[in-house]
Order: sequence, then structure tokens, then C-alpha cells
Amino acid sequence: MNWLQRIKSWFGPIKPLPQGLHHRTLTRADGVPYRVHLRLHKDGSGLLILNAATVLHLNPTAAEYAFHFIKGTPPKEAARQIARRYRVSRTQAAADYNAFVSRVDTLVRSEDLDPVTFLGFERVQPHSRNLNAPLRLDCALTYALPDGENAQAAPLRRVTRELTTDEWQQVLQSAWGFGIPHVTFTGGEPTLRDDLPDLIHYAENLGQVTGLLTDGLKLSDRAYLNTLLQTGLDHLLIILQIENETSWQAIANITPEDIFTTVHITLTSQNQRQALDAIRRLAEMEVNSISLSATSPSLDEALETARNLVAELGLPLTWDLPVPYSSVNPVALETAEDRIPPGGGRAWLYVEPDGDVLPAQGFANKILGNVLHDDWLQIWEKAGQDDNEVR
Repeated sequence: MNWLQRIKSWFGPIKPLPQGLHHRTLTRADGVPYRVHLRLHKDGSGLLILNAATVLHLNPTAAEYAFHFIKGTPPKEAARQIARRYRVSRTQAAADYNAFVSRVDTLVRSEDLDPVTFLGFERVQPHSRNLNAPLRLDCALTYALPDGENAQAAPLRRVTRELTTDEWQQVLQSAWGFGIPHVTFTGGEPTLRDDLPDLIHYAENLGQVTGLLTDGLKLSDRAYLNTLLQTGLDHLLIILQIENETSWQAIANITPEDIFTTVHITLTSQNQRQALDAIRRLAEMEVNSISLSATSPSLDEALETARNLVAELGLPLTWDLPVPYSSVNPVALETAEDRIPPGGGRAWLYVEPDGDVLPAQGFANKILGNVLHDDWLQIWEKAGQDDNEVR
């Protein structure tokens, strides 16, 4: 760069960092690992996602701090580059960068922390901002169910084929390229697919956070559980069958392991009383989180009682993960009301076993496209159009 170009660069507009998705696995001071994803937008702004759970919307300056943080740039070098690009002193750039890193560290280490009160971050209501790509993709690998399950509980008649291993890998690759940092594998019962460990491992190698939503019965087999854990799987959601000791054995196998596990209970008119005892038992087993649903509006009072018990026992509640189809379909109420759950089509999308994309599980009347022959951008734009129509 000659002297004239250098002078022009001092007064010209700041060119944003290139658009793209960046990721890194870090370790807290207490030895607990956590995953960070940064999605840089065309205008230089960004989205910082911590452990696929906390989402920070960043202006261009903060996005640059996040970029250096996620790339592991030494603080002095980060301050030098930021000072040069934004024409501020290195002292100021270093102070701002260190403050940003400290705030992120606080978020990673703390639960239920209000970022407005403690960190100075702007609070954004969930799913209230337009995104240029989903935060999560829910992949229904199969609608097959274990022997003895009610075949009517999964929409088998609507799906004539399942994607092959290679096709699912293409889906994961293209989703990562589009900027989707988090995938969950669901169904049907996804553990009935022999290639499940391979698909989890493939997504992990791409850099995606991975979750598995299952009835958990195969996880009572420690050898199979170990196979899944060795893939790098990040979190589990298990559908508890309250009266099935195999289901309890699977949870007992999992709780000592280093993986975040949510246990889902579907309340029915038959099990509403046993469900409360099950919640107490799960608390004693020290599960990480509880998820609840009910099969009928008549169970609203029982659902509220269960929610209150979960709160009294100090267990977190998880509401925004889908649940695999089972003999008591947990999305029946939403489907009947024709209301897409908050976040469906906004923050996440759902892929059926044949590649059709829905805004959320159970909404086959709103097919957005198919991952085998439609571009992700077209699918996402269609989701935004349908979002305006439905909501």
C-alpha cells in the first residue's frame, strides 16, 4: 500500500469482516468445556451463540471482538487490529476487548443471569429478531418406532422413503454451509438407524453442536451408550416411560456421564399422579433438566402442578426442543390448533425422513421445500413468508 492509499484508508468506510460461520470449543476455568459459534452477517453485525443456548446479537464492533475471541487472537494483537480499523487508541481498544471477553465468560459460567442488569447487553425477546439462517435444524432420521409402539403415532404414510447416510451427510454439510450451528437427531426413534453414531460424528467434525432426542431404551445398553458418547454428542433428551424400568435404567446409566440430559414426561389422564413421583425421583437422580407436555387441554391443571413441582425442586425446564413421535404424540395440541410453536420457522426448522422441510414437527401442511433439490436460502425465505401468513 503506497502513502496515498494509506491516507485514503484512514478516512474511508470500515470494510466489514467477511460473512461466514466460525466456531471454537473452549474450556472454562473449572475445566468444563463449552462451544462458541459466531455467525458474521454481510453488514458486519453478528450472532454469538454460546453452547447452542445463549444468543447475543452483536453490532459490527462487538462482532469484531467476538471474531478475535473465537479465533484465539492474543489480546494485545486483537487490540492493535481493532485500534487500527476503528481509529481508536490501543488502550481503549484493549479495555473494550477485555470487557467483552469478561462478559462472555460471565454468561458461560452463570445460569439464569439477566444480561441487561449484570452485563450491559441489550435484552432481546426470544425469536423477536429476524435471522439470516436458523439457529437449529431438527432432523427426523426415521419415523420407525420400536416394536410394540402404536404405528399410528408416527406419520409413516406421509413418508415413502428415508434419506440414505450419504444424503443425510449432504444435508448436514449444506446446513453448516448455510450457517446452521446446531442440529438435533430425532424421529420416530432415531436409535433404530444403524448410522446414527456416524451421522453424529460427521456433524461434530463439521463443528455443529449435536443433540439426540430418543426414547432412551437402547441407552440402557452401556456399550451402545458409550458408542454414542464417543461421537462427541453434546446433549440428550430422553422420553421417560414412567412404568418401564428399562427407561429408568437408561437414565441411571446417563446421569454420571459428562453430557447434558433433559428428561421429557408426557402427562396423560392415566399417569398424571405417577408423574409427580417420577419428577421427585429424577431430582434425586440429579438430572440436568425436565421437559413437560400434556396430551389434552383437560390436563392443564395437572401440567401446572407438575411445572410448580419442578420449580420447587430447583430443576430447569426446557420447552423449545421437539419430542420424537410416540404413542402419546406431544405435538397433537399444537397441530390441532394450527399454531406453529414460537421459534418454529423462525429460530429452527424440521426435516422429515424424506428431506421435506417443515417449520416445526407435525406441520406437514406447511412444506417449505426439500433439502435434496431446494436451496437453503429459498427454504428460509419461504419460512419467512409463511411466518407472516400464520402469525
